[in-house]
Amino acid sequence: MPSSATMSSIALTDEQARHLVTQRIFFGHQSVGDNIVQGIRELMARDPRVYLNIISDADPGRISGPAFVERHVGENANPWSKNEAFRAIVENGLGTQNAIAMLKYCYVDIGSGTDVREVFNAYSDLISKLKKKDPTLKIVHITVPLTTAEPAGKAWFKGVLGKPTARQDNIKRNQFNQFLREAYQSDSIFDLAEVESTCADGSRCLFMDGDTKAYTLSSEYTSDGGHLNHAGRRAVALRLLMILANT
Repeated sequence: MPSSATMSSIALTDEQARHLVTQRIFFGHQSVGDNIVQGIRELMARDPRVYLNIISDADPGRISGPAFVERHVGENANPWSKNEAFRAIVENGLGTQNAIAMLKYCYVDIGSGTDVREVFNAYSDLISKLKKKDPTLKIVHITVPLTTAEPAGKAWFKGVLGKPTARQDNIKRNQFNQFLREAYQSDSIFDLAEVESTCADGSRCLFMDGDTKAYTLSSEYTSDGGHLNHAGRRAVALRLLMILANT
């Protein structure tokens, strides 16, 4: 059972908290990842059991002991550059068996013009190669973050003008995320998109694309339609810590 000192913001048992702080983790990301790391720091400040050694470094191998190493990787709107940067960092130095590696794409990496299958196949190939080189490596897969979407009428008008819409972009992100969930259902998945689209009251933010639900970022969790505010940071960071504590 959680100790009396545990803040209600982190629903981890003492055993889970002890395991979490012994992990060696690398997190490759961009700006939404910065929001997540900030959210972790904010949660750590509320729970003295959860002390992660958060370090920004492109060479985890030179850091001894347990650590949560995070770093920007690649260039936004270029998921292939992120794959290559992530591969190089993981292969050159997590430095221990049973380390955890996580690569998070940004919402700008997948939009209305993206060949989703091509991007997913490249990600899948990357993961297969990393696991083949180090079978002890633990991968926590992360769904692509979402954005808010304009009302149906505004989206229709933009379509008439030949302009891309946030709805079209989110449809492609939902497609990628479904590929990932289906391919790695037996692995650890940090379903960032699910957290982002689930409002505080438990309802989901979505629109219908024909007969298919397309999920979007809840306006409760953002100030600019894409990045995470305090409530969003807390929600996603809490989910990630719970995933890591059980990996």
